[in-house]
Amino acid sequence: MRAIRRFTVRTVLPAELAALGELVHNLRWSWHPETIDLFAEVDVDLWEQVGHDPVALLGAVTPARLGELAADRRFLRRLADAADDLREYTTSPRWYQTLPDSARAIAYFSPEYGIAAPLPQYSGGLGILAGDHLKAASDLGVPILAVGLLYRHGYFTQSLSPEGWQLEHYPSLDAGGLPLSLLKDAEGAPVKIRIGLPGGRVLHAQVWVAQVGRVPLLLLDSDVADNDMAARDVTDRLYGGGTDHRLMQELLLGVGGVRAIRAYCKVTGHPEPEVFHTNEGHAGFLGLERIRELTEARLSFDEALEAVRAGTVFTTHTPVPAGIDRFPVDMIERHFGGENAWPTVPVERILALGAEADPGRFNMAIMGMRLAQRVNGVSRLHGEVSREMFKDLWPGFDLDEVPIGSITNGVHAPTWVGRELMELAGRELPSLVERARGWEGIQKISDTDIWKIRGTLRARLVEGARERLRSSWRERGASDAELGWIDDALDPDVLTIGFARRVPSYKRLTLMLSDPERLTDLLLDPDKPVQIIIAGKAHPADEGGKKLIQQIVKFADREDVRHRIVFLPDYDMALGRLMVQGCDVWLNNPLRPLEASGTSGMKSALNGGLNLSIRDGWWDEWYDGTNGWAIPTADGVADPDRRDELEAAALYDLIEHEVADRFYDRPVDGLPRRWLEMVKHTLTSLGPKVLAGRMLRDYVVDLYNPAATAARALSADSHAAAKAFAAWRVRVDNAWPGVRVEHVEATGVGDTPEVGASIELRATIALGDLEPDDVLVEAAYGKVGPHDELEHPAYAKLTVTSVDDDGHAHYTGTVPLDRTGAFGYTVRVVPDHPLAATPAELGLIAVPEEPAGMTNGILR
Repeated sequence: MRAIRRFTVRTVLPAELAALGELVHNLRWSWHPETIDLFAEVDVDLWEQVGHDPVALLGAVTPARLGELAADRRFLRRLADAADDLREYTTSPRWYQTLPDSARAIAYFSPEYGIAAPLPQYSGGLGILAGDHLKAASDLGVPILAVGLLYRHGYFTQSLSPEGWQLEHYPSLDAGGLPLSLLKDAEGAPVKIRIGLPGGRVLHAQVWVAQVGRVPLLLLDSDVADNDMAARDVTDRLYGGGTDHRLMQELLLGVGGVRAIRAYCKVTGHPEPEVFHTNEGHAGFLGLERIRELTEARLSFDEALEAVRAGTVFTTHTPVPAGIDRFPVDMIERHFGGENAWPTVPVERILALGAEADPGRFNMAIMGMRLAQRVNGVSRLHGEVSREMFKDLWPGFDLDEVPIGSITNGVHAPTWVGRELMELAGRELPSLVERARGWEGIQKISDTDIWKIRGTLRARLVEGARERLRSSWRERGASDAELGWIDDALDPDVLTIGFARRVPSYKRLTLMLSDPERLTDLLLDPDKPVQIIIAGKAHPADEGGKKLIQQIVKFADREDVRHRIVFLPDYDMALGRLMVQGCDVWLNNPLRPLEASGTSGMKSALNGGLNLSIRDGWWDEWYDGTNGWAIPTADGVADPDRRDELEAAALYDLIEHEVADRFYDRPVDGLPRRWLEMVKHTLTSLGPKVLAGRMLRDYVVDLYNPAATAARALSADSHAAAKAFAAWRVRVDNAWPGVRVEHVEATGVGDTPEVGASIELRATIALGDLEPDDVLVEAAYGKVGPHDELEHPAYAKLTVTSVDDDGHAHYTGTVPLDRTGAFGYTVRVVPDHPLAATPAELGLIAVPEEPAGMTNGILR
């Protein structure tokens, strides 16, 4: 018989052990080894049985054992020390508290979070990044208040059929068995938020709180009795269901998330956020909810829009249009119009925010960008790709001026770095995650010590891989009598390559299989053998991804190579940590430039692993020629099969002639000196860069604090500046058709212009109904291409000298001839306001209809 309801009965701790509950329910333990050691001491065997889940540990430990611990003075001293350390960690000033005029609080929205294995609310890189973002915020004291959804089935667990086909399982999660607490009001009743739905329905959600060090994470849960069955299922699975289900999740995350924040701040006294960070488009509706709040407080839609934009940061993670959430327009109309309309927020204005080239589609990423004054990609290359993808939102502007910047992702070292390596560095690494100074000290660590630690981590990976491999084969129907070979599968002394990630086609899981015979030769080389450990999940609806997994599994099942290449199912944080710590080489071979950033290679690098990767995402930015290997790309080859063939051949060559040679090149002392030289260089060159602490500092300095300053400016004096800015913007929008560059002339060019000289420009601008203070007139100049296009131009401001009665203004300025070769210039007009973040913000520009004044010549 099956139970009709499942729940977790929590133990009652003796008074002497009350602090143990405090430690369990703050997820800081997930990156704090001393607290984990304390949990293990509660019951070593039980700790292993519950998979290192402290909540499950307290639910399973016997009262007798708790009584023993309550009388154990040594344990109580350790418990008191751990509790004091946690309290000091969560309350003492840290880096952020030293900054002047910083945001009081920052709201961070993400559809998934990878914090710890016992809280499986993530599917892949986006969630792991979000988890590392919160952990770094906790370490640095950044006052983030995070919002997500609580999926009662989480993401699927993965197994394999006898034929190697991916199978999905959705285990039920009981919130009472997770490190969560229910948000309650002053009377002790659960706090619930409500969202109106079409047809008079209402979506209700309660709010669970996960404490991630100093950072509260609010998780909305629709599985409440107030809802009908369809509404209860809104938070059933991460990325589950069809289009309507996805829309409901994103409404709950965005609209419901803002309402949950308001309730949390009211109940706890937490400061209201000044900045709202939308991590990808899933939470984009949060901007609409904030507009609704302000319009109900007597602001117009345009005024509210400017106030909201000023304090909003939007991060895009996708390098391809197919990765963006897009909904049918009529579906958006049903949820925000008709009987379900918000009285102060016209549905027509909402639809305009998400409008794209296809008039039948509502684009969440485009809405997110229109609702945010600051937008960024997640690596330098991804910023370039994003500017190209979304350039049509800012027509007439050069790609360099499309207002999408970049902050390269980072990883949380205490979560991912092997404990032995942390201890080897004398516990200096935890402080190094906070600053760039000191990494050169890695060079002082002996080769012997590093090689010993690398061997320990590799051996642990081999042991863990064998356990998972045996379990997988049993699930596929094999008997123990058939699995004796697993005892010798993999070798702790063999060069180990890791490949673990999601399995969409562009990540090319099976590129390594392009030439099976050559791969076999590499695996079975008698002198320089290679072993490969692979993991990854395909989306349940991605049949193509599942076929790729099956191809890998079938190859790895071959008796001649199965001891050298393995596929480990159910890729999760625990397996990911084991792999990035134990692999000598981290392989990544996506189709460039479709990897927005990628972070698993960063984790490997922090553990002394070397990257072997296509120059995409973060690796394109920080590969220096000696901190790993770059797989050459066949960018100009149009045939995808031919491109794969060429890049696979380059991969095989690198493994055989570079990677394996260096790993097995060991003089008489048995140490691969050249390999260890690369390991040390990797740590010193990449260590300061790949950290989540560096990433979060960049967000604070470049985005959060400027957004907070802008939000304060627009909200001061009952939003007086927002009202003025909105009125100015409407006036400029209406008047812009009358703005023209009517005439440009230059003097000083001469017959033989030489570098170091300058050009004097005079321009006549028709301003229409605008004033000179409303615009910025600039000369754009620099190198020109074969079609007279300016390439990465510089800009010189032109100064107004007079204004005629008919609205024509006259400007002058100087253009320096600061480079030789083909040179050109033009004049442009853009709106100008001190509250605009960039010249392209309004998407308006006026340039000469003909290239008047354009001069091309060879300068000496």
